[in-house]
Amino acid sequence: MSATALVLGGSGFVGRYIVARLVTDGWRVVVPTLRRERAKHLIMLPTVDVIEADIADGPLLHQLASGATVVINLVGILNEGARGDFRGAHVEVARRVVAVCREAGVSRLLHMSALNAGADAPSKYLRSKGEAEAIVASSGLAWTIFRPSVIFGREDSFLNLFARLEAILPVMVLACPDARFQPVFVGDVARAFVQAIEDDRMHGQRYSLCGPRQYSLRQLVAYAGELTGHDRPILPLGAALSKLQATVLEFLPGKIMSRDNLASMQLPSVCAQAFPPIFGFEPMALEAVAPEYLPGQRDRYAGLRAHRRR
Repeated sequence: MSATALVLGGSGFVGRYIVARLVTDGWRVVVPTLRRERAKHLIMLPTVDVIEADIADGPLLHQLASGATVVINLVGILNEGARGDFRGAHVEVARRVVAVCREAGVSRLLHMSALNAGADAPSKYLRSKGEAEAIVASSGLAWTIFRPSVIFGREDSFLNLFARLEAILPVMVLACPDARFQPVFVGDVARAFVQAIEDDRMHGQRYSLCGPRQYSLRQLVAYAGELTGHDRPILPLGAALSKLQATVLEFLPGKIMSRDNLASMQLPSVCAQAFPPIFGFEPMALEAVAPEYLPGQRDRYAGLRAHRRR
């Protein structure tokens, strides 16, 4: 019988890639989700069990973890709101996962964090991620923590967001235009996670994951527009107007940006060194991947633009 991985947050953007890679490598995968219909992309995969479950239910989570070889915690939110708050999504989930691993006898734990997570970070998001890291690191389990920069890929909510906005707006009014990122490909993140499961050298280690090149936010927005044929003028905002924009957007549906997001961007989301050599591969460049999926936004909004011109 194949080994079993319990993947929390497995139906999300990064999770779908990790689950697919686990399946390819012969793992049985269990993915709990609040709404099973939202995980249709996983249900058809062989050896994947998508189970409608609330991971806040301790006894049920214990049942799901029993017999697992590894637990992978990908649960997280970028903004507080209907989906919960940072403390609940990051800190309390980490605490619950550690407790369940101990009770169920699962020694291997992989945990998703973020670059710049820490107790002294400028945003609630990063501070909660740092607190969750501390819980995992003091667990006594065979843990590995991953700290990626912004993650890009076909289903991302980063480059795709810029492309959608540029398709309908004549000008991009941009807060924090000089914020720096080192985007990493979702496939590379998934590969690193799965490699780490059975590599004892990675026990008790934290790995920062970045792509090969750094960009300013302004450069990324301009690149998304170039690829989709919506190369809009960019109006950069200073600190005061950036905060005002974030404050307004925070209260609009969809919450494109919040003041906490703005606080996170005060720290460069970049790596001090290249992709960790222990993984044995070079990360994919943004320019090698984004042209395969962003141009699809060109036609997606053609109808909307035509309607707006009437």
